[in-house]
Amino acid sequence: MIVRISGEDQYHLAENLTARLNELDNAVVAACVGGDESGYAETFAALLDFVRSNGTRAADDELAGSDLILPPPDLSFAEAGAEFTGEGLIPD
Repeated sequence: MIVRISGEDQYHLAENLTARLNELDNAVVAACVGGDESGYAETFAALLDFVRSNGTRAADDELAGSDLILPPPDLSFAEAGAEFTGEGLIPD
């Protein structure tokens, strides 16, 4: 799976990590839906950190489509409310 963090890089993430990625995505959705701004900040940072630390950054000259595009790290809580809704970025 190739995951792009908008404004940063693309990462190759092993398929066996998809379930954990989905859990983190769902936690961000729950924080947004619940109006928990500090919870959003924590869970969104954890989601991005998970991709960065468990993925392998794609080479700068590698041209590949992304399976998942995550919003940029500076996404505000208000903006996140429009992105992280329903099933989140990763549908179950």
